[in-house]
Formats: sequence, C-alpha cells, structure tokens
Amino acid sequence: MSDTKKILVVDDDPDCLDQTAAMLQATGHELILASSQAEAEELLLRHQPSLAVLDLMMEEMDSGFVLCHTIKKLYPDMPVILLTGVTAATGMSFKSPDPRVSRWVEADVMLDKPVRPESLRSTVAKLLKE
Repeated sequence: MSDTKKILVVDDDPDCLDQTAAMLQATGHELILASSQAEAEELLLRHQPSLAVLDLMMEEMDSGFVLCHTIKKLYPDMPVILLTGVTAATGMSFKSPDPRVSRWVEADVMLDKPVRPESLRSTVAKLLKE
C-alpha cells in the first residue's frame, strides 16, 4: 500500500458501524466514523476522505442515497460504496442493467448486507486502485 487514505464509514446502527470498521481496519487506512447523515456531512467537509462506505437506510429510508448525492456533488471522483440490507429484507434490488438506474443511484458499488469482510476489503482496494 503506497499511502494511508481516509475512509468515511457511515451507519446509524452502532453494531453495523463497528463491524464495518473492524473489517476495514485491516486495510491500514484511517477510518472516519459517523452514525448519521448529518454527522457524515460535517465530517466530509472537515476531512475530505478518499472513499466512503455508507449504509443505505439510516434516519430516513433514503439517507444513503441523499448522502451519496452530496458526496458526488462535493467530490465527483470520490468512490462510494453503498451497503444495503434491502434486498435480503424485501427481495428488491437496486442493481439493474439499465444505465438510468445506475446514474440515479450514483454509488460506484452496491453491496448486500451482510457483506463478507474479504469482499468489502477487495472492493475498497479496487476503488482506491491499490
């Protein structure tokens, strides 16, 4: 790994936040943790992370989407990973071959919860070009 980068991790569930952080500690990067969309928006301006890992549903059902749009507006090149339990809970998937859907979502990658540690770490490495 060439240098330490900052990874913003956002989840309103403290257990999920801790689990995601534990998975990413092995990357050697600095982790910036937030438990809400508002807290994450403050930290974005203060720290300008290299990558963000966001829960899809937080305070509001669309908090992850809204935060992703905010990130892409501020930092268009910052990779964003959205983690979601929606598919497991409802069977509904946001993965679509339709390019209009992917443009609307704006996340670089969507991963279903529970995410496997090696899958998350390899996705982070790929997006950070490590």
